[in-house]
Amino acid sequence: MPGREVKELVESLKEVVTALHSKTKGSEKEFVGNEEFMELMGISKRTAQTWRDEGIIAFSQVGSKIYYSIADIAKLMQQHRREQFSLTKKNRSI
Repeated sequence: MPGREVKELVESLKEVVTALHSKTKGSEKEFVGNEEFMELMGISKRTAQTWRDEGIIAFSQVGSKIYYSIADIAKLMQQHRREQFSLTKKNRSI
C-alpha cells in the first residue's frame, strides 16, 4: 500500500534529520567523514561515490579522506524534501 511506504520514507527522513541535529548539537562540528555520512544517510560506499561523481553532494577531499559539510547534507535533504500527502484528501468528499 503506497500510504505505508510514504509514512516509512517520512520516518526515515526524520531519523536522518534528528541524527544530524544530535551529531552537531552542542559542538562546532561543521564536517563529517565519509563513514559517518554513509551511516547517517543509510547508503553504501558505492552510492556515496556515485553521489559525489554525479554532483549530488558536495565534498572536500584531503589526501584520501572525504568530508561532507553538515550544511551541504542539510541542503541535500531539503532539495529532496516532499510535503506529506494528505491522507484525508480522498475522504473530504464523503
